[in-house]
Amino acid sequence: MKTQTKLAIILGLLSSTIVVVFGLSIYYFLDKYSYVDFYKRLEARVRISAQYSLNSGTPNSKYLKNLRNQHLEKLENEKEYLIKITPNADFEQIANKYTLPIHFLNSLSKADTYKEKEGNLFIAGSQYRKGDKLYFVIVSAENYYTLNHLIFLRSVLIAGISMVILIVVIFSFYFSKHIFDPIKEITDKVKQISTENIHLRLENNINKSIEISELTNTFNELLNRIETAFETQKNFISNASHELGTPLTTIIGEADFSLLKPRTSEEYSTALKNILQQAERLNEITKSLLFLAQTGYKGKTITFEKVRIDEIIWVSKSLIDKLNPNNKILVDLRLLPEDPKKLKVRGNQQLLHLAFANILNNACKYSNNKPVTVHIASSNSQVIIMVEDQGIGIPEAELAFIYDPFFRASNTTLFEGYGIGLPLTRNIIHLHKGNLIVSSQVNVGTKVQIKIPLMEDSYLL
Repeated sequence: MKTQTKLAIILGLLSSTIVVVFGLSIYYFLDKYSYVDFYKRLEARVRISAQYSLNSGTPNSKYLKNLRNQHLEKLENEKEYLIKITPNADFEQIANKYTLPIHFLNSLSKADTYKEKEGNLFIAGSQYRKGDKLYFVIVSAENYYTLNHLIFLRSVLIAGISMVILIVVIFSFYFSKHIFDPIKEITDKVKQISTENIHLRLENNINKSIEISELTNTFNELLNRIETAFETQKNFISNASHELGTPLTTIIGEADFSLLKPRTSEEYSTALKNILQQAERLNEITKSLLFLAQTGYKGKTITFEKVRIDEIIWVSKSLIDKLNPNNKILVDLRLLPEDPKKLKVRGNQQLLHLAFANILNNACKYSNNKPVTVHIASSNSQVIIMVEDQGIGIPEAELAFIYDPFFRASNTTLFEGYGIGLPLTRNIIHLHKGNLIVSSQVNVGTKVQIKIPLMEDSYLL
């Protein structure tokens, strides 16, 4: 069953139940009140009847009787009884004589007043004494008007409830259909989106409800991420096939060339050196890819400990000094915090050494060993490292792809590299719950900002 049908049924049943319960409540309470009201009428007639019946012959009794006849409505089959009760009265005989229920007389004899209903006949009575004599004053009547009113009310309620239920059912189905129209539009649009036209997006109409608008925005954001992932995958496959294919082609070519005919030992040595060089390159790329995959896998267990970022920077600089003695790396200590706790983070030394070594090496390489400045600062919640170079920069249009494995900017053709260092560095920084931000301008330089949360006080103890 469709959700909109379920919703319509639920709304219809709920609304119909409320209307039916409300109508039955009105009928029930009015029915109960009508009995109470009718008994009050009978009791009033009993009191008036007792006044003029027990005091007959007096001016007051005549006045009361005339007043009663003139102003009190005559009830259906209304009858009055004045019954003298002797000490040995036979209630069965009295009941037969006056056509009254015997159990009513028995009950009235035990109470000052009593009332009951038998079928459509309502009876009320009271005991009165005049001197040493006992009298039962009884009034009976049929509740004709109230019953007719209740029958009329029942008919009105049945007709009204039926009409309301019909209207509710119609509006429930109409409401459920139209409330799902935007979702149906989204579903139809989504069905049109595939890998061939993943650039399509859902239209976000501001006149729609907030929930539908949020759903549309969320789905569009999902499509953006999927499209980015597709483009990244496409770019990765293209670059990986080139980077992996080049050394393999060279190795195969050297081997084939060497086997075409007998060679001198020097030629074999040269071929083996070329093959070894390309094999080492292939091995380096493979190891970098494996390490990149491991750092991107969040389920891998990595040991974290208390480390100082300034020490990581100095160790990384020492490594670059050995690899590239001509570098001009300057560590700016002017913003260094006085409190050493503001330099401590919870991290893995080897991974952080690798990350900062990659950044410093790139800064030196792509600036042709021009000055590179490293700033170290800290706030109350994080340590901040800024690495600035004066290199070739990155074209603005290509900044969005710098974290794609094997991607290299269009102006880096004269520099060696595999395009894995920066994606690996970002993965390492993310493992430390930090952020890496790169800004660049062609022929001006590149700024790399890294923010890593400080170690909590509980870890510093």
